[in-house]
Amino acid sequence: MTTYILITPILILILNFLFNKKNLLQSLTGDNHQKFVEKNNIPLTGGIVIILSSLFIINFEFQIFYFFFIFIFIIGLLSDTKYLKSAKKRFLLQILTIFLFVVYYDLSISNIRVFFIDFFLEYKLFSYIFVSFCLLIVVNGSNFIDGLNGLILGYYSTIITVILYLGLAENFYNLESFLINYLIVLIYLLIFNFMNKLYLGDSGSYFLGLVSGVLLIILYNNVKNISPFFIVLLLWYPCFENLFSILRKYKFSSSPLKADNKHFHQLLFNYLKKRFNYSNLFANNLSSILINLFNIIIFFIASKDIFNSRLQISLIFFSILIYGYLYFKLFNFRFKK
Repeated sequence: MTTYILITPILILILNFLFNKKNLLQSLTGDNHQKFVEKNNIPLTGGIVIILSSLFIINFEFQIFYFFFIFIFIIGLLSDTKYLKSAKKRFLLQILTIFLFVVYYDLSISNIRVFFIDFFLEYKLFSYIFVSFCLLIVVNGSNFIDGLNGLILGYYSTIITVILYLGLAENFYNLESFLINYLIVLIYLLIFNFMNKLYLGDSGSYFLGLVSGVLLIILYNNVKNISPFFIVLLLWYPCFENLFSILRKYKFSSSPLKADNKHFHQLLFNYLKKRFNYSNLFANNLSSILINLFNIIIFFIASKDIFNSRLQISLIFFSILIYGYLYFKLFNFRFKK
């Protein structure tokens, strides 16, 4: 643990210095959605820090997954550098990578306590497709919410903290020590991210989404009697943001793969900035803190009984209702004055 406390900030500072000096992997590459908060170039080094750190902290038992984790990182990196501009091609590569990963490592789910889905999950192919679909939602949803300082890093740091708090990773392939070291890396990135010194980029958000999704599926398959809806609740925000965005863009005849500035976190940022005349950086950080604070409260309530599906389902619906109500309020504030 001490090693990562000392090495991680040094690694961040070195990478930032080198990438800024050489003008490599900078945030502003021409897309309008990249400019809604910050008009200056910020290095997209967060994902590289995570991938390099993971080389040393990932457990031997999980190193077999690492090739696919790196590949999803590379897809994001090609997006960050604009060598892979086509959203459709990125999505197809994601599908191929994740499906091959799921099949090769036999990552399946046999029971989610929904009768008609459980019936089909008995068939291996359907289970593979279902797990692949879930991971695709998490990966792309993670990328969707990565638009404010500290939002995605704070969100996944909270999930890891919940897992450690509940002791779900105890005596499981030394997973607990891995998560502690991983959390240290994410907290350092969170600090630098809040100071506007680095961003994750697509590479970091893809990687973080896939690792977190796979981790929670493994835990669900190995923790007896845990409610599957607790796992769903932990990932509700990036997943619902993705699904809601698809429906929203379909309604307005826009491509679901095209980036825009109408995500919840962007509308909240706009509201705080316009309503209270906050600076960009303050409104940015405050928006992510408020969103993550809401989720911390929800996760805290959920952790009181992780085996109770009724409680978890109620919290999922409550979160979605709050999201929907606030979204339309914030949308009207921005677009229907």
